Amino acid sequence: MSAISLIQPDRDLFSWPQYWAACFGPAPFLPMSRDEMDQLGWDSCDIILVTGDAYVDHPSFGMAICGRMLESQGFRVGIIAQPDWNSKDDFMRLGKPNLFFGVTAGNMDSMINRYTADRRLRHDDAYTPDNVAGKRPDRATLVYTQRCKEAWKDVPVILGGIEASLRRTAHYDYWSDTVRRSVLVDSKADMLMFGNGERPLVEVAHRLAMGETIDQIRDVRNTAIMVKDALPGWSGVDSTRLDTPGKIDPIPHPYGEDLPCADNKPVAPKKQEAKAITVQPARPKPWEKTYILLPSFEKVKGDKVLYAHASRILHHETNPGCARALMQKHGDRYVWINPPAIPLSTEEMDSVFALPYQRVPHPAYGNARIPAYEMIRFSINIMRGCFGGCSFCSITEHEGRIIQSRSEDSIINEIEAIRDTVPGFTGVISDLGGPTANMYMLRCKSPRAEQTCRRLSCVYPDICPHMDTDHTPTINLYRRARELKGIKKILIASGVRYDIAVEDPRYIKELASHHVGGYLKIAPEHTEEGPLSKMMKPGMGSYDRFKELFDLYSKQAGKEQYLIPVFYFRASGHAGRRYGESGAVVEASPLPSGSGAEFLPVAVGEFDHHVLHRQKPAG
Repeated sequence: MSAISLIQPDRDLFSWPQYWAACFGPAPFLPMSRDEMDQLGWDSCDIILVTGDAYVDHPSFGMAICGRMLESQGFRVGIIAQPDWNSKDDFMRLGKPNLFFGVTAGNMDSMINRYTADRRLRHDDAYTPDNVAGKRPDRATLVYTQRCKEAWKDVPVILGGIEASLRRTAHYDYWSDTVRRSVLVDSKADMLMFGNGERPLVEVAHRLAMGETIDQIRDVRNTAIMVKDALPGWSGVDSTRLDTPGKIDPIPHPYGEDLPCADNKPVAPKKQEAKAITVQPARPKPWEKTYILLPSFEKVKGDKVLYAHASRILHHETNPGCARALMQKHGDRYVWINPPAIPLSTEEMDSVFALPYQRVPHPAYGNARIPAYEMIRFSINIMRGCFGGCSFCSITEHEGRIIQSRSEDSIINEIEAIRDTVPGFTGVISDLGGPTANMYMLRCKSPRAEQTCRRLSCVYPDICPHMDTDHTPTINLYRRARELKGIKKILIASGVRYDIAVEDPRYIKELASHHVGGYLKIAPEHTEEGPLSKMMKPGMGSYDRFKELFDLYSKQAGKEQYLIPVFYFRASGHAGRRYGESGAVVEASPLPSGSGAEFLPVAVGEFDHHVLHRQKPAG
């Protein structure tokens, strides 16, 4: 197992004193109407969360986690799900919140949710009852914020969710084919929380409850705010320009003398005198109080090189152990981005997932079917984060590179809760996973390297020697889970990182022998070196080795099982792709429907990984 991390929070997530409203206790469901508030005995909500998704009280839905987390801190939390955005009326149905509005477009980017990669309108929405499209606006974060401000202009609005997270700086917008300003500027919100929001959300809520104003809260990790100048006490590094090559002057010799040129006149030799040399090294700036000034929005909008430079800095400043704050000018003000939050510990993760979720949609939806819920209602999230660092994927940028894992006991308890309480359970757990199936409990073996590393990927171009690839914790979890009474099958539906899996063939054997239902979907993304190198994905050698082992262990188990690879070969063009490249694997065997995906550039992460999960699985 890995050594103890040097990246530690200032305080535990659940160490804050509870707000006075804790006396009301947890609600069966967070209220969505005044009638529900009356039944709970509430005269008002402390915090109202506005979301573009239907409200499902399940830990796979961001608003359920945020709402239950705030409720556990003692706050009264209401939810306005998929409001009518044509007027402010629907945003006033729960009354005026005492502390703030929390706004998110939902689990997915609203533009991806509404449009295909060809910019055509989708006719379904998996996060809406009965799969009905059109229940959220374009750029929902902006629209919802504007309506909240119209309803109660003196109430702070805090943005969150993946749409806001990936747009915290000036960013390329695929839909308009332009570089747009930070969503914080366009929305006129008071604060933006990027990434996983538990830690900043709890701190900001308590500080507002204790009397601070939103303008006074400037130092919370994982938040972005608007400022007129750099925060007091911080030192800046100007990175608004690129170094240009030119003549390099020679370093002067410290003991040299400027002697006159020889002429016909006799010159007496100069008396040699010893000279003291004083060396005054520059005082190092503490990284904790250092910010980087990015090229302004006005500059990156018209300069692709500067845009790439700013994007590179943003990607390199994501390690919470050493990341510096960022500042980017927009007009006469600046977007100030604090460093990322410290990842949750295993104990904190366990507490978050132990909150009193009902694990079903709100009763207001009746018998309506919500496809996103149907997909995950028997699945369990065992970890967060991904250290793959694929250049096309938003997961690493949103959840971070440090893996945050739940304990084995916490996961087993949730399996038992599903078995005993969730309607319609037949004994099959559809997934034990997360962003990646086989990164559970994996992390850097060197605490110092973990704290200071700025590498974009721990596995590309090769697996870092500091990275732990021992799958023993995952194997032990699988074995314990499938031995539970009433559990017939544990399936693994999350993506398997095959270049890590081949480092521990025991995992592939365990997977093929017990946890595949005929097909296993994995994502080589491409077969050619050009696109793969731009994607920061491993070469086909790792895939071939994984397939060889998977076929071997499937045969040994007496099972006929197949890999379903997902490729970008049908894309209109990922970087590095040449016309006519179909790939050796594609030529060797035709692929089933759903095994190709269109490249879709989206803000920071270039591609929203959720698009893959909207493809119908083969078979």
